[in-house]
Amino acid sequence: MYSTSSPFASKVHTNAARSLAGAYSKVQSETGLIGADAHKLVAMLFDGVFDSLQEARGALQRGEVGLKCAALSRAARIVEEGLNAGLNLESGLEVAQNLHTLYGYLATLITKANLRSDPALIEEALSLLVPVRQAWMAIAPAQRVVN
Repeated sequence: MYSTSSPFASKVHTNAARSLAGAYSKVQSETGLIGADAHKLVAMLFDGVFDSLQEARGALQRGEVGLKCAALSRAARIVEEGLNAGLNLESGLEVAQNLHTLYGYLATLITKANLRSDPALIEEALSLLVPVRQAWMAIAPAQRVVN
């Protein structure tokens, strides 16, 4: 029905699907998501926020407004959509509510830093995240020995 050059040809679809599946698999392995447990995923979110804030700080120092905006926007999204959204507020644990309040404040702080191009606000965000990240890393699950 369709020629092999048609985008509707089944062989073309099969090859495209294989190509996309291969690309997806490559992204998973390069980002460390394969086999990552919940603790590692949260650690990766912390790393992403730190990397983004540091990138924004450097961009601000160099006068690269576009890069600063992108990095701070990424940091705010990680805080809001990753760290904050991952909290279990129904658990009744006070720590979850405290982190929810902190992450809300951090998202606001990062947004203000972006709007005002204020390096002091970036530094404040970093200083608030350091002890939280250290505490998270201190409760890392014991390494499992695989035979």
